[in-house]
Amino acid sequence: MREGYHLRLAELGEHGSSMCQVASDALRDATQALLDADLALAEQVIASDVQLDDMRANAEKVAVELLALEAPVARDLRIVVSALWIVADLQRMGALAIHVAKAARRRHPAHVIPADVRPIVERMGRVGVHLADQAGVVLRTRDVELARQLEVEDDLMDDLQRDLYNYLLAPTWRHGVAPAVDISLLARFYERFADHAVSIARRTVYLVTGENVGGDTTPAFAARD
Repeated sequence: MREGYHLRLAELGEHGSSMCQVASDALRDATQALLDADLALAEQVIASDVQLDDMRANAEKVAVELLALEAPVARDLRIVVSALWIVADLQRMGALAIHVAKAARRRHPAHVIPADVRPIVERMGRVGVHLADQAGVVLRTRDVELARQLEVEDDLMDDLQRDLYNYLLAPTWRHGVAPAVDISLLARFYERFADHAVSIARRTVYLVTGENVGGDTTPAFAARD
């Protein structure tokens, strides 16, 4: 019985890692659809919403069953509680990638991103995908040092967002109001995607060590070992 219980605990971590891959792929494809005005690819990303919803529902079902039937304590309880937080972050990452794809669909066949802004958006996409991939590694390996590194790497996304806003507000901006609004929203989607990846890393640190890093709320009952 206990062997099966611990296998289900391990499956929660693997499930989160799989969701990271889905979110990473979604942002990569959404960015490509955005840059290339690729409607078919945008629709493909939008359709992935169902997959992420199902994956979150399955993880929550397992977590609730473990809480109800096994009454986990100490570190095991942290694993279950953290899994519930993490799958919520991952579903939100997927939703943000879908927002990017919907921007491409909404403006099709026009390009949302002017050529002179394209390099910044391309880099934001790469950074977001990298952070999601690293979050997946953190979930698989529970590498606390790598988890802490994600917070440092997220600074690059913040810098890119700031650079993009500065570009939009410069007197040389010549593309009008509507594209500026679209790009401002897109910059926010990428920045929040990265923030959720960092949140997953923080929650993994909590899972492994019991340390509450960052601004995440830690329930009093999920105590350290």
